[in-house]
Amino acid sequence: MDIMLFSRRRNFIKRISLTTVQICLAAFGLIFVILPLIFRYSVTLQRGILFLTFITYPRDLDLSNPSSVGLYATRSFFLNVRDSDVDNETTNNEASRKTSIIRIGIWHVLPRHVAKRFAKELHVNTDVFDDTDRNVTEIKDETLDLLESVMKTSFPNINRENENFFYERLMKMPGNTVILYLHGNTASRGSGHRLDVYKMLRNLGYHVIALDYRGYGDSDPISPTEEGVVRDAMTVYNYICNITTNPVIIWGHSLGTGVATNMLSQLNYMNEKGPKGVILESPFTNIRDEIRQHPFARPFKHLPWFDLTIARPMYSNSLRFESDQHISEFRQPIMILHAEDDYVVPFQLGYQLYRIALDTRGKSWGPVEFHRFEASHHYGHKYIVHAPELPELVKNFVITYRNEVF
Repeated sequence: MDIMLFSRRRNFIKRISLTTVQICLAAFGLIFVILPLIFRYSVTLQRGILFLTFITYPRDLDLSNPSSVGLYATRSFFLNVRDSDVDNETTNNEASRKTSIIRIGIWHVLPRHVAKRFAKELHVNTDVFDDTDRNVTEIKDETLDLLESVMKTSFPNINRENENFFYERLMKMPGNTVILYLHGNTASRGSGHRLDVYKMLRNLGYHVIALDYRGYGDSDPISPTEEGVVRDAMTVYNYICNITTNPVIIWGHSLGTGVATNMLSQLNYMNEKGPKGVILESPFTNIRDEIRQHPFARPFKHLPWFDLTIARPMYSNSLRFESDQHISEFRQPIMILHAEDDYVVPFQLGYQLYRIALDTRGKSWGPVEFHRFEASHHYGHKYIVHAPELPELVKNFVITYRNEVF
């Protein structure tokens, strides 16, 4: 009897063990073989993983009302982007022509000192202006001194009908600097760490223009491509240059650094007027390197077929963001910012990009700066903006190069 019971138990354990092995093999095959194969042949999945437009926060954000997230004296507006990807597929019918226009959402954040001057006209509560804040730079704006009364007479009340003219007139005034901010993937121009950047820049006296690429925020829900998001950024840059001759600085963060370097390379190739400089926060060399180093790729990157099924297909589908190539294709000065404890875009990629820039750029071109932020500060991927020395670094960079030509 005991022998029969023992035999049954042994057979039962064998069946459980065999089932467990089969489940583990099936899970391994699904995760490490099937999913990479699906990824290789699905451009939609590749774009989704790269751009992460499905990640949105905060979910109840009203981008048409920037004051709801603490951005006073900020207008929300749209620009139309003519999309050549769609144009290549269009026919002569009216429906096809309509799909060639993509609408992208934008914020224009006024400098603090300007908003303070026009607080009444802009319906801004003066309590928001904290004159004891050590991060606020006092701005002497002689042009604004001369034109303030004229502007207040012309715009006694800022509303939806006249705010575009008002904001553009202010941006056009001599002596201003405009920062075009290009955000990374996920969320929108209204997510928390980006707001902190805008507030810092406005406190330094700069106009800030921030956009959402296609597929993000309140922009049209079009699947992004590298060419498409660069075209979105280029459209906004051209808009700024058509409004004002004041200096423009490009600030790219994370994926936005790839957008920035690609755009500057194209401007140089077309012999178009470029910005005065570019700030690259948490940059990478190219998407292939970034994928290999990204935390999500750790379970996969040692697979023999990793390059074949994941890295190489994205290159084949023009999802490259090759900053290591583009950084040697424009002459503007560069400032690179990177935290040692950045685990999304590892520090070594930003430093490698810096070394490539030093080795490949022309000797007479704009200088390249690199600023390391120690891991002990815990700035990670998003919060270099909290570094107390950052405002001074940015101000010195802008002052040094805003009037230079390279």
